[in-house]
Amino acid sequence: MDAGPLMLAGLAAFAGGAINSIAGGGTLITFPAIVALGVSPLVANVTNTMALWPGAVSGLWAYRRQLVGMRAWLWRSSGPSLLGGLAGGWLLLATGERRFAAIVPYLVLGATALFALQGPIRAWLGRHGAEPDVSTGTFLVIQFAVGVYGGYFGAGIGILMLAALGLVGLTDIHRMNAVKVWGALLINVVAAALFAARGVIDWPLAGAMATGALLGGYAGSRLAQRIGQRAVRGAVIVIGLLAFAWLLLRD
Repeated sequence: MDAGPLMLAGLAAFAGGAINSIAGGGTLITFPAIVALGVSPLVANVTNTMALWPGAVSGLWAYRRQLVGMRAWLWRSSGPSLLGGLAGGWLLLATGERRFAAIVPYLVLGATALFALQGPIRAWLGRHGAEPDVSTGTFLVIQFAVGVYGGYFGAGIGILMLAALGLVGLTDIHRMNAVKVWGALLINVVAAALFAARGVIDWPLAGAMATGALLGGYAGSRLAQRIGQRAVRGAVIVIGLLAFAWLLLRD
């Protein structure tokens, strides 16, 4: 791949890394961008997973002050995130290129709808209050399911994790975002390791995107603690709907 497309992919990854840190949904930017460069959907998906996890590392560093006193939450979410991410990555590879290409437009549409509903979900949680009596086992099951989805495709996992954390009693959005970034990091790392072992990653593309995601993740995390999220959320929803239409009609 020439320098021009690699630079465009890096810019898309910068935006995706920033959006993941601010609101979640960065894959709705990066995945269509990679496919638009002529990469097959399955290879684009696994390359995207490899490329975005450095953004989670930098985002976690920017959220480090919010993680004070949150060690128990990090440990509690680690096991199901790792196991779920591994299971989801295996499921993706077992799906095959043709079947994944057929269902991916609807995955993008579903992730976009989930992203659009994040506000109402938070409002519902706020009206009804947290559910401190929800068992730890329930949270572990939910987080495992999120991990499976994240290893398979990934768009919208942050939204699912925020909802799960709200159900078990967390209310501070910045602390919730910090735990969300940790969970996403583990899911992506274990899935990316599986994809690397199977030799299905476009490494030059992944390298260019990882650089952009690393910078974008830090910038987005810093920005998220200073500004509102409405404009970013609106842009992601529009892009997600356009990506669904393009992926559906491109063949």
